[in-house]
Amino acid sequence: MNPLKVEHIVKQYGDKTAVNGISFEVSEGEIYGLLGANGAGKTTTMRMVLGLIYPDEGKIYYHGKPYSNQQLQGLGYLPEERGLYPKVRVSDQILYLAQLRGMSKKDADVNLKRWLDRFEVPEYYNKKVEELSKGNQQKIQFIASIIHNPKIVILDEAFSGLDPVNVELLKSTVKDLRDSGTSILFSTHRMEHVEELCRNITILHRSNAVLKGNLKEIKKQFPKERVILSTEGEVKGLEQITGVTGVTRHEYGYEIGITNEAAGGDILRHAIGQTAISRFEIKEPTLNEIFIKTVGGDGHE
Repeated sequence: MNPLKVEHIVKQYGDKTAVNGISFEVSEGEIYGLLGANGAGKTTTMRMVLGLIYPDEGKIYYHGKPYSNQQLQGLGYLPEERGLYPKVRVSDQILYLAQLRGMSKKDADVNLKRWLDRFEVPEYYNKKVEELSKGNQQKIQFIASIIHNPKIVILDEAFSGLDPVNVELLKSTVKDLRDSGTSILFSTHRMEHVEELCRNITILHRSNAVLKGNLKEIKKQFPKERVILSTEGEVKGLEQITGVTGVTRHEYGYEIGITNEAAGGDILRHAIGQTAISRFEIKEPTLNEIFIKTVGGDGHE
């Protein structure tokens, strides 16, 4: 039995359908990717999972059970919009929120200090939120979402506003939560984060699921249309090879568009005859390319 199961949920506002029959399951110790442009239905779906609004049709199950206060207390949520009180001390806010989730103040305090140590900011315990940078406010908001040890966590744009060092810090933390058995529903516009973190995904477009399943299997459904060729010297005549659609020169060598994988062998044989090759790769499509192909021009923000 998977910790989170969403069955054919529908949500309508008047004559507008915000979510149209979406289904997915998140297993224990999995990060599940929920993708889509603004207005595709992601936020409405997450709000239904959180119990903030109810579906007009369909069911949501938490560890096999329907909505209840007990089930919803076992959720953690990091919203895209920041929701901390700027003039209140970090410790006062986090401890209060943890107690709302059923924790004792003592246990919450132990957890808070452990997380602040982990993020190497123990001095933030007594600081007001407004005294912190945006990136550090995001860390505190993240702690607020998992302070009560939830088994299901919803992360909406978890890494927005963070510098690269803190992105890596938070990513490693999310992976640790996954490895400890937490089920995570992860929504973002950053496709490279999805490729790194998620096993299964659903892409939403205009309220509907247009692509769904295992990310590796999805990639196999799309053609490989690029070759990366790193060379010691120049390679001439690449444009004339059958199946080549375009050639872009980079510092490392060449990025070559192809119509089919068979062209890759011809490119390699052609290049070997002219210079030393340090890298040759027929690239699988990126999730960003798959996303754009799936939703077309409507996928842009």
